[in-house]
Amino acid sequence: MNDWQKKSPLDWETYVNRMVKVAAIEKHEYEGWVVTVDPVSANIVLATFSENEEVSISVVLGHAVQEVKILEEGDDEMKQRLSCIFAPEESKTYSPEELGKRKNDLKTWLETNHIPVTEEGESGRTLCIAGVLTIDPPYSPEQCSSSNEIILSRVQGLIQGYLEKQQ
Repeated sequence: MNDWQKKSPLDWETYVNRMVKVAAIEKHEYEGWVVTVDPVSANIVLATFSENEEVSISVVLGHAVQEVKILEEGDDEMKQRLSCIFAPEESKTYSPEELGKRKNDLKTWLETNHIPVTEEGESGRTLCIAGVLTIDPPYSPEQCSSSNEIILSRVQGLIQGYLEKQQ
């Protein structure tokens, strides 16, 4: 077991959100921002960003790590970017104003396309289509619910197309 693997999770945590240079066995070197360190295997997950903002992920196996040097501290913006790398798109949080706008825009679009929609539930947060399908905040295909699989599939497809046009 090497020195890196003998460290505690609290020691590894000091490397998270920092630019590091990792020296590994066979003279391999890796540079990147530490996203996390696996507490069981001591593997280091590194992220690098290209000029066009694409993210590249590398994993350096814990048993291969010989030395880790901190090159740069991460600012708040970098910490935010790193925290969102593995977060699913739908986990994005919306303000109450944004949710209201998303609901009203989707409702208007559905009505324009002759799909009967009403607002239901506590403070009208849930959209209901023809009494057989509901859409909860943040009003994306994943929040659709219906016992009728055919209607569910078709409405999810419609909403997905609508959202893609909005972007």
